Amino acid sequence: QQERLSRLGIKPVEAPSRAPAARGATKGQSKAQQAFQRGLTALTQWIEQVGTGRPVPRGTVIEIAVDGDTEPVIVKLGVWVSNTKSRRDRLTQEQLNALRELGVDWA
Repeated sequence: QQERLSRLGIKPVEAPSRAPAARGATKGQSKAQQAFQRGLTALTQWIEQVGTGRPVPRGTVIEIAVDGDTEPVIVKLGVWVSNTKSRRDRLTQEQLNALRELGVDWA
């Protein structure tokens, strides 16, 4: 097909360049670490607005600003909290400490 198209004067499109870095990507952090940081930022914002005494409803969605992005990033905070809580045995000590500092009782 490429030969036939070339004979017709149609040049093949150059291969697309590699995908751009993930939005808000921080050097040296895995996607999981970046996702945890976004969730932690959203949880911090939630606590500043509502306080620590109230649980986060599962449907809660928070918009946060991520360095290097012009548009806010949407974080499904309720889902993030639920997933983080159910996977707490796989969190690093640093992640657990960050949650404890925010007053998360199950951390």
